[in-house]
Amino acid sequence: MSKNIQVHSALFLVSLIYGATFTIAKEVMPVYIAPYGLIVLRVWGAALLFVLMGKISAGSATPIEKKDYRLLFLSALTGTGANMLLFFQGLSLTTPIKAAVEMVCTPLFVALLAFWVLKEKATVLKIVGLILGLSGAVLMILWPGFSLIGGTVLGDICVILNAIIYAYYLIIAKPLIQKYQAITIVKWTFIIGAILVFPFGFKDLVRVDWVHIPVMIWGAIVFIVVCTTFLTYLLNGWALKFVNSSVVGAYIYLQPVLASVIAVSLGKDTLTFQKLIFTAMIFAGVYLVSYKPKAIS
Repeated sequence: MSKNIQVHSALFLVSLIYGATFTIAKEVMPVYIAPYGLIVLRVWGAALLFVLMGKISAGSATPIEKKDYRLLFLSALTGTGANMLLFFQGLSLTTPIKAAVEMVCTPLFVALLAFWVLKEKATVLKIVGLILGLSGAVLMILWPGFSLIGGTVLGDICVILNAIIYAYYLIIAKPLIQKYQAITIVKWTFIIGAILVFPFGFKDLVRVDWVHIPVMIWGAIVFIVVCTTFLTYLLNGWALKFVNSSVVGAYIYLQPVLASVIAVSLGKDTLTFQKLIFTAMIFAGVYLVSYKPKAIS
């Protein structure tokens, strides 16, 4: 299997996990655990997994230079602190579908920041791909007759802010991940992030009725820690070594599509011709954003 296929397979798996998380996380909060309490479980649990994995690969790890400490702290603040707190708080106050709509704004922010911060070339194909993919994702949710009007304004604002912050994380984490092992950067990002989120979620954890949490909810919590957090950050970090930040961000277009596929397979929705068209638009957008013309020899 070529490296390109491996990278895009990893990014597809990340989108699939995130697509399922919109619904799974809503089962846990706020009924059983408040948003900030769930974030503490998520970050501390994933930090432990990254530390254990880091010990396995410690022999080949390069120590982080002092000049990169500031950038590492910003990665933790944006990648595991502010963005997670905002997203789960927003998701608890809005609906999974609205959150999915708002999160597809991330690639636009990633592309704009990549053009500005990383000086990535703003080619016509990338711009067309971003517009095409975003249009397909929005149409997937809005068709037919979907309304954004409702009492979820605060939640919607939190999700949008999270999308902007996560886009910034993808940008600033790339040079660190290119310089060091992905596991090293992600591990320290979560260790620092665990310290940052603890004051926000400690009171929420104290209030949890741990004895009466159903087995299915425990399963959802494990999924959020292991899959939504540990696996997705590991795969995204690895993918950033081989593709631009805008490509990683573009895969967020697939989340509403995959959420629809899951719903159809469970008998919760129906597959229509319009949805197939919108899906094709999203895949075409991801392709154009990641396309690299072959050099003429």
